[in-house]
Amino acid sequence: MINLDFMPSGPIARYTARLFVTRTLAVLVSLVLVLMTLDLLGESGKILAAPGNGQAELWHYVVLRVPGLVARFLPFSALLGTLIMFAALNANSEIIAMKAAGVSAHQILAPLIVASLGVAAIAFAFNETVVVHSIRALQVWSDNDYRAVPAESDMMSNIWLLDGDDLIRTRNAAGTGQSLHLSQITVYERDRGELQRTIDITSAAQLPGGGAQGWRLKGVRTYDAAMNLVSSKPEAIGFKGITPERFTLAKVDPTEQDFWTLRRLIAELEAAGRQTDEARAGWWHKIAAPLSTLLMPLLAAIAAFGLARSGQVLLRATIGMALGFAYFVVDNFSLAMGNVGVYPPFLAAWAPFLLFLLIGEFVLIRSEE
Repeated sequence: MINLDFMPSGPIARYTARLFVTRTLAVLVSLVLVLMTLDLLGESGKILAAPGNGQAELWHYVVLRVPGLVARFLPFSALLGTLIMFAALNANSEIIAMKAAGVSAHQILAPLIVASLGVAAIAFAFNETVVVHSIRALQVWSDNDYRAVPAESDMMSNIWLLDGDDLIRTRNAAGTGQSLHLSQITVYERDRGELQRTIDITSAAQLPGGGAQGWRLKGVRTYDAAMNLVSSKPEAIGFKGITPERFTLAKVDPTEQDFWTLRRLIAELEAAGRQTDEARAGWWHKIAAPLSTLLMPLLAAIAAFGLARSGQVLLRATIGMALGFAYFVVDNFSLAMGNVGVYPPFLAAWAPFLLFLLIGEFVLIRSEE
C-alpha cells in the first residue's frame, strides 16, 4: 500500500529537522567567523587611518558587518549543512533504513522543508529589522572614510543630483521632508559640459517654506576655474527650487531600506515619474531571498539517495553543491538584469527560484526512481 502521508513519523521528522537546523547553524557560524576575519583584515587599515579611531571602532565595524554576512550566507549555509547531513545519513545507511520502512524521498525532505520555512521567516524578520539598518549605517560610515558621523537612523550617503547642467554631490543627508538637512556638499557648476566653478558647502538646511524657497548654505567655499580664484562665505542662499524629495529619491538602494519603507519609496518614485525597476526588483527579492533556503534541501537531496557503497556519495554531494552555486549565480544575474530593466522586476526576483525548484524536483524524482 502506498503511503500518502506528507510527513514521516514524529521521531524521524524531529530527528531530521534537528540535524538540518544544527548543521546549518554550525556552517553559518564557521563561515561568518572566517569571512569576518578576512574582511576585518582588509578594512582595519582604513578604519585605523581615520583620526581618533582605535579598537572600539574595529569592534563597531564587526557589529555592523556581521548581520550582512549572516543574511548573505544563510542560504549557502543551509545548502552545505544539508549536504553534510545527507552524506552522514547515507554513509550510516540511515536513508536506506528509512526507505525500507516505507518512507519516501519526499517524506524524508518534508521536515527539512518545514524547518527551512521557519528559518526563512526568521531570516526575513532579521533582514528587515537589523540587516537593512546595519548596511545603511556601514555604508554611511565607509563613505565618510570611517570618520565619525551623526548617529541618525535615517542617514543616507553619497547622493548625486543633476540640476540642469550642474552636478550636486551630497556626502551625508539625514531626515525626511522639511526636516531634511545635508552636509559635506560639493556643487559642480557647468556650462555646456565644461566645468566653471566648484563649490564646497559644509551644510545645508531648508528655508521656511521648504526647499522650493531655497536652502540656507553654511561654510561656502567657491573655486572659479576661469579666474583661478578661491572665495569664501560663512553663509549663502542657494538650491532654489530643489525640493527635499529630489535628494531622498536620488538614491533608493533596496538593501538599505526595509520592506515597508521601500514600498513607500516606490510609490513616491512613481509619483515623481522616476524609473522604479531596480527598486521593485529589490522589493520582490526581499521575499524571494529568504525563501531560497527552501530550495537548499531539494538541491542537496541528490547526496541522500543511492547506495553509499557505490562510491558515488562524494560525486553526488559535489553535484548538489554545484546546483546550489548555480542558483546563486543565476539569481544574481537575474537581479542585475531586473535592475537595468531587461527583465520585469517580478520575473527578475522569482524566475531563479521557480527554475531551480523545478530542477530540484526533477533531480529528486529521477534519484528516487
